[in-house]
Amino acid sequence: MRTAFVDRADSMGVLLEVAHGLTAGRGRARLVEGASGMGKSALLDAFAHTIENDPGLRRAVRLVTVRCAPDVGDAGTSPYAPMGEILLKLNGAAGARRRWQRAAGALGRSIPRLLGQFVPGAGPLLDTGQDIVEAALRTGSMPGDSLLPQQESMALRIAEALLAEVSAGRPALVLLDDIQYLDLSSLQVLDRLVAALPGAPLGLVLGHRVDGLDNEGVINELLQRWEYAGTLERERLSGLPGEAVAQLARARLTGRAVPAGFAAQLAEATAGHPIFVEQILRQLPPGELERVRLPHDLPQAVRNRFLELDPPTQELLRVGAVQGRAFLSRTVAEVAGMPHSEAVERLHRVAAGRRLIRERTERAPDWVRRAGADLYEFEHLALREGIYRQEQSTAGREERHAELAAALGRLAAEFGPDEVPYELRRDIAGQLRAAGLRRLAASATAHHELALSAALSALSFADAERYCALAIDAARRLSPDAGERDRVLVRSVELLLSLTEVRWRGHRGAHGSEPDIDALAAEAEAAAHRLADRRLIARTALQRGKTLMATQGLRPSLEKLAEAVRRARESADPVALFVAKVEYGRQVSKRELAAGLRELSEAEELYATEPLLGATDNPVLRHARNLNEMQLGVSLFDSGRLGEALKRLEHCTGRLRAESLRAELPIAFNYLAQLYLALGAEEEAAAVLREALAFEEERGGDSGWHAYNAALLAVLLSRDPARRAEALELAGAGWLETQRTWLANLVPIVRNLYAELILDTARGPADLEWAHRLAVDTCVETAEPNGSGMVRSEIAALVLRTRIRLRHGAVTEAAALSRTALALLEKHGDLPALRTEEVLYWAARALVADGADGSREEAGSLLERARAVVARKAESLAGHPDRRESFLRGVPLNRWITTGEGLG
Repeated sequence: MRTAFVDRADSMGVLLEVAHGLTAGRGRARLVEGASGMGKSALLDAFAHTIENDPGLRRAVRLVTVRCAPDVGDAGTSPYAPMGEILLKLNGAAGARRRWQRAAGALGRSIPRLLGQFVPGAGPLLDTGQDIVEAALRTGSMPGDSLLPQQESMALRIAEALLAEVSAGRPALVLLDDIQYLDLSSLQVLDRLVAALPGAPLGLVLGHRVDGLDNEGVINELLQRWEYAGTLERERLSGLPGEAVAQLARARLTGRAVPAGFAAQLAEATAGHPIFVEQILRQLPPGELERVRLPHDLPQAVRNRFLELDPPTQELLRVGAVQGRAFLSRTVAEVAGMPHSEAVERLHRVAAGRRLIRERTERAPDWVRRAGADLYEFEHLALREGIYRQEQSTAGREERHAELAAALGRLAAEFGPDEVPYELRRDIAGQLRAAGLRRLAASATAHHELALSAALSALSFADAERYCALAIDAARRLSPDAGERDRVLVRSVELLLSLTEVRWRGHRGAHGSEPDIDALAAEAEAAAHRLADRRLIARTALQRGKTLMATQGLRPSLEKLAEAVRRARESADPVALFVAKVEYGRQVSKRELAAGLRELSEAEELYATEPLLGATDNPVLRHARNLNEMQLGVSLFDSGRLGEALKRLEHCTGRLRAESLRAELPIAFNYLAQLYLALGAEEEAAAVLREALAFEEERGGDSGWHAYNAALLAVLLSRDPARRAEALELAGAGWLETQRTWLANLVPIVRNLYAELILDTARGPADLEWAHRLAVDTCVETAEPNGSGMVRSEIAALVLRTRIRLRHGAVTEAAALSRTALALLEKHGDLPALRTEEVLYWAARALVADGADGSREEAGSLLERARAVVARKAESLAGHPDRRESFLRGVPLNRWITTGEGLG
């Protein structure tokens, strides 16, 4: 039941401005929100009706109206379903609709799979994403950076398809009502559509009920961000004024006189709340209206209408209200203990009399018909809430939820094992969750399975995260049992952390929430030990090592990763051992380059000799192998073995270009570009970096490696005085992207590159101070005992501070900073992403400038050490004479070291 439209003239005027502005090429987004029953849907209906009846607007814009409503029960929309409906309506062609219907029959109405048939690039993306998740479940390792393309690309592809369809014809005006029911994946698409305004020929009018659903925090966060960015205008509806209430009464009570006194009494009793007014008007008895006693609140008004029904029908609606806003006749009849045929007749009579419910026919899922059921929904949420809350006790509701879950489970058993509709399984999980303590174990299992399905079948990682969180919550409310509870907890935590790894930032969580990721990992680790499952113990130790890296830094992470390698060896699982050794080797290289090379070489040998690791169809193993090969290459580079590094990195990059997923390609490009820069091959480095940036920009979304590559290219561009402004802009954008993605190992590196560029292009003291603040921030962030322990970045920042203070003329401070850098270098030896010769050279410069007793001799010794490092690296290029010459003559630092530039 939609409230009759009265008043709201100002609101209608603003909405019409959106439509007229769209005809003039100005895309806008407008939100109409209010409490349940405040009349937002009536306003949007009236707005749509106005456009359809205005010949000018009807010719000028394409109107698309979509209502986000639960398929069944009380959950939100299925992943991407509203976006698919918008896309289909925008297309408008009968042929497209027939193709959609044929695909729906063939694919069992899997919306993402349907979209895979219509959205360019979505089908292969779904296949690849499913392979990755499936392999991760088998191996216990979900590489976060491999998920990044899937995390971003599905929503991006759908948004691009929608915007292409919008641009292909007349401007499009999309009315999307009840966005509080939107699935999280559709919200990601909507976010991209809003970001395209005002440039796209698109108007968005959104309806939002402000009552709290599970997604409410996410939606409010998005709405606030859009409003702050100026891309969304908001209006909150309040109660109707007295004259509008009188107008509504006259519209509903056709043929009856509506005295002014009654209208005033009605307005006062309801505070102008439209749905409350409607409920009173629907139950007025014959006779003079002045003598009618009005209900004191909305629940009483709903109860009065409910009590007009006979007891068996009341019970059907009680059970229906427990199932949710939308309910199935078959399951409601079963739980109410009534033959289905009788229940269908009763429900039909109630709906035909426009009393509380209506049958949904147009938007009923196909599987409802297969199940031999009718789908009904309450005319308004307030009606459902009144019956659910007021007409049954808490215990009674929980009992009915449990019975509904059982009945829905029996219904699901009638489908094939791989044919149970996603919406049906989601409703079963929701009923179990609401059934109270007795069904917690079943709720945990059902939500975990739902999370797997969302990730695997729908590539809806946002929804999968939510279901993982619900599974974990249910498991936590049960006592540890060294059994199914602990096993579900481990699996759900493992999946949740894997899905969110790409955006860990300390313990900042997904969607504005803040789960402590390390506490979650520790909880799963403890459960694995209770289960005494060696494979799970190894897997949870590896996951814990990763969360410790994000939350506490490198040293505690390395201790746990070393344990993960030991546990994996004890589990006799070569896959787990290989993945653990690769991760440990990559991370230990950040502190002990030689130890990292040893671990990575052992992992490579294991991969070559263990038959079980040769499964090239396993994307997790492929990913770990690619990471290992790249890390070996860059570690050889960092160790000064430039010729070997060049051979490995060029081979690895060439092979990755030919792979289908290519998730690691931006990392390989980065390593190869670093090597080219070190060799003085600036044109080759620039070409590789531009290819890396283009690759990720086509894929879409923020990426820490995109930011790193942008910063490297900016440093390269800054060497051309004519391009320094461009370089500063590119580096600034890279630093902002780094802060958004916050990969712990990349943040200090990119910050240092940004500081270096500002230093090299500085026009005065203010720029030098800006660069110094950035370098100090890196030192604070990385220095132990309280920092991350990223020693390489700490030393690099100390070198930057030394150079800045030399520019300032603060030579004593520069010398002190250089000695600190030298002490760390002596302690740790060669480190990745750090040139030892650079540390030695600038220390020598600082000591000479300081002029303390003995400093010149010490500086001379440091310079000789730097020359020896350069010579050793040049010797590694003996088989590449042109590269060797470029390394010695084309790299400014190497020329300075050779000639003793700045050392007198």
